[in-house]
Amino acid sequence: MAISDTIQRVMPQSEDRVKGHSKPLDFKEAVLLTNPSNPKLKGEVDDKYQYSTENKDNKLNGWISDHDAVGFWIMTPSNEFRTGGPHKQDLTSHVGPTALSMFVSTHYTGTEIDTFYKEGEAWKKVFGPVLIYLNSASSKDDDQRKILWNDAKRQLSEEIESWPYNFTRSEDFPHSQQRGQVNGQLLVQDRYMDKQLMQAKSAFVGLAPPGEVDSWQKEGKGYQFWTQTDKIGRFNIKNVRPGVYNLYAWVHGFIGSYKLDLNITIQPGNKIELGTLIYDPPRNGPTLWEIGIPDRTAAEFFIPEPYPQYVNSITNDGADKFRQYGLWDRFSNIYRDSDLVYTVGASNYSKDWFFAHVPRKTGDDRYRPTTWQIKYNLQDVNNRGTYTLQMAIAAASFAEVEVRFNDPNSNRPHFTTRRIGYDNAVPRHGIHGLYRLYSIEVPGYRFRKGNNTIYLTQTRSDNPFEAVMYDYIRLEGPNSLND
Repeated sequence: MAISDTIQRVMPQSEDRVKGHSKPLDFKEAVLLTNPSNPKLKGEVDDKYQYSTENKDNKLNGWISDHDAVGFWIMTPSNEFRTGGPHKQDLTSHVGPTALSMFVSTHYTGTEIDTFYKEGEAWKKVFGPVLIYLNSASSKDDDQRKILWNDAKRQLSEEIESWPYNFTRSEDFPHSQQRGQVNGQLLVQDRYMDKQLMQAKSAFVGLAPPGEVDSWQKEGKGYQFWTQTDKIGRFNIKNVRPGVYNLYAWVHGFIGSYKLDLNITIQPGNKIELGTLIYDPPRNGPTLWEIGIPDRTAAEFFIPEPYPQYVNSITNDGADKFRQYGLWDRFSNIYRDSDLVYTVGASNYSKDWFFAHVPRKTGDDRYRPTTWQIKYNLQDVNNRGTYTLQMAIAAASFAEVEVRFNDPNSNRPHFTTRRIGYDNAVPRHGIHGLYRLYSIEVPGYRFRKGNNTIYLTQTRSDNPFEAVMYDYIRLEGPNSLND
């Protein structure tokens, strides 16, 4: 199986997953291989979710036959028809051998994704085209796998250049001359970071059906077209199907999302110039402290070493470490006596902030809620001012986060997310699900001059997978800038 330069492996067979050859793990998709047909795979975990990837990267996957030096590949040169935007994650391959081209699913989003159809609702959509590609190598070649994989990547590049295909005859699939494009430049304005406008480098900018900010994450019925800006924030969205869209964006290093408050109508052959757009990210005051990087994932936080008995050797690469099985229970091992305590100015989020806020496993194999603490010092407090806690969440599954300031025992939290999320990102080895941002206003009298503590309680604990992943947390002081 091959889905990327780093994720390639000899896979188990279907019969290796049945009773007598494997041990079931905490959810049905994952098994420990105890007596596989290939002895080299004994002791490894097999779990199809370990091979999930984002739509933007999900363009090529397939299999190579060792005996015949033949490759079988699925190529998807455009993800315009896929649900949930560029960061929606989905399956690629699993035992069988099985190669997938996923069009619609609730993986990593849950039922919040809009794929429900009412009686009498008019709807149609073109999925694909998707290319099935076969290649072969000479039996004399020393590195047949590498040759076949590189040839598949070469062919994919040709398909991407050929998109949209012009051989189709369906009136529902417009050819390149029947499509339009949108150009512009995105800049960022955050006066607490820089008094000048900043370039939105490598920002994701896209067209999706009209909706609220970030609605594209949960959009499943229409088409989406995304690109990334260049180093000065310019973008060019090409080959857009005729229709009505909103323009959305998010910028690495800044919280929140951008939406242009007008509908964009694409007609065949037209070219729309939007000029310079300015994103004003959520901000109520200066940064007092921050934890993490605003990148919509929990990848920068502490990801522990896997249990030795639950290793999948293919996910040992540093960038894929979060895909290992059972990492959620490592929290209870590492924090045996008390929950996580993070001290601003002394702690390091890459070592001291666990990647997922999960329940604690108790001795009777049950779970209980956990409360994380953020300790920090304020040299001065404006009792009459309003502070803001910006809490960005990268994933949530049947979870609830309660926030308290300096009083962990108060009956009512200052803020609660209430129960949120269905994405199951933790057991599915994702580093994010749906993005959520909470801007929590806090009156100054709740703070103290000197030492302060914020208590974050994840209240749900029916199973180990009721959890959240934080993207980024920032405490802002009262507004100190003149209008």
